[in-house]
Amino acid sequence: MSQSVTRAAGILSALATEPSTVNGLAEEFGIHRSTMFRELQSLEQVGFVRRQSDGRYALGVQLAVLGGAALEQLDLRGAAFAHVRRLHRIVGNTVHVGALIGDEIVYVDKVEDAAGVRLYSRVGASVLPYCSGIGKAILAELPVDRRDAVLAGCDWHPHTANTLTTRAALDADLALTARRGWAFDDAEFEDFVGCVAVPIVTSAGVVGALSLTALRAAQNRTQLEQRIPMLRETAAEISHQLG
Repeated sequence: MSQSVTRAAGILSALATEPSTVNGLAEEFGIHRSTMFRELQSLEQVGFVRRQSDGRYALGVQLAVLGGAALEQLDLRGAAFAHVRRLHRIVGNTVHVGALIGDEIVYVDKVEDAAGVRLYSRVGASVLPYCSGIGKAILAELPVDRRDAVLAGCDWHPHTANTLTTRAALDADLALTARRGWAFDDAEFEDFVGCVAVPIVTSAGVVGALSLTALRAAQNRTQLEQRIPMLRETAAEISHQLG
C-alpha cells in the first residue's frame, strides 16, 4: 500500500476520534505542517474531511455516505442464514435477524417458533426501535448522533403497559444494554411475549442484531436469559462470516 494512502487512512482514523488542527495532525504524524495541509486539502476536495468554523478538521459527509453504502452491501441475511437455522434447531424459539440499513432497522430473516406460534413480524418490515429487543440491541451500539437519526420518526406510542415512552427512559435502558451486551424486550410491544437480543458487530460497527422471542407463558425472562450465550455465539459466527 502506498505511503499516501496509508497516511490518509491514519488521518481519517485520528479524526474519527476527535477533530484536530493542521498543526496537531502534523505533530501526531511527524510531518511538516505544509505536507499535512496538502493531505487535508485533498481529503476535503473529495468530501472525506471538512474544515470547521474553529479551524479544526473533522470527518466529512462523504464518509458517512460510503459507510452507509458499505453496510447496505453486507449480505447479512445470507451470512446469517445457516447459523440462524442451526440455532433454531437447538432452541426452538422464534429467531429474528434485523439489519441496520441507513437510519432504519429492518427484519431480514425470521424462523418461526417450532411449537407453531406465529408473531406479527415479517421479513422486510421495519423494526420499532424503541420497543423491540433487536432495536435496543442495535441502538445501544450506536453513537448519539446515529441513535438520534434512527429514533427521529418514533411516535413513542405505548403499545403495552411496559413500553418505554420517553427518550430518557430508553437511554437509561440502552446504557444498561450496552454494559451487559444484550437487550431485553419485557413485553414492550406485545404483552404476551418476551425477547432477548444481541448485536451483530463487525469491523465496520454494528450492522444488525439477532433475537430469540418466546411466549411469556411458555418461557419466563430467566429461561430466555439462559440462552444468551448461544445467541452471542451465533452472532459472533455471523460477524466472522461478514468479515
